Amino acid sequence: MTKIWKETGFVSDDPWIIETEEAKAGSNEKAILGLDAFLDAVSTGDGREFGVLIAPADDVTRLAPYLDRVALVAVAFPAFNDGRAFSHASLLRARLGFEGEVRAVGDVLIDQIPLMLRCGIDSFAVTNATAIKRLSEGRLPGIANHYQPTARPSSDVKSYSWRRVS
Repeated sequence: MTKIWKETGFVSDDPWIIETEEAKAGSNEKAILGLDAFLDAVSTGDGREFGVLIAPADDVTRLAPYLDRVALVAVAFPAFNDGRAFSHASLLRARLGFEGEVRAVGDVLIDQIPLMLRCGIDSFAVTNATAIKRLSEGRLPGIANHYQPTARPSSDVKSYSWRRVS
């Protein structure tokens, strides 16, 4: 079972569906297409609002000319030890200026969520039972100090984002 989580809590009415050969978005749902399928749909002039699934090997910069047509970018974490989606999220926020929703999908573990938040990911498709349990209890782990820059601005205007205390 997949649950969508944001910092405000679990979302009960999320309309986004990752389209595959077997699963298509229904009338009350919105499609998340793979990068190539999205680029094909945009080139044919389809006026729908889309979500895009970025696989680890995809070049996220290919989205740059079309970001105004994208409401959600899902970055794939196929395994806990594949961190390329962290880079995709950072590139979307810092270099491409994407302000829409960035969602982590795949192997989303509770220990990685605070770091995903720092990279600009703001929603999570969680299937891991331990992660769902801890998120429902409000038990998000964290590290008090960070030394790397963040895609999220510091809440303290007098501080540097890379010195921000979580």
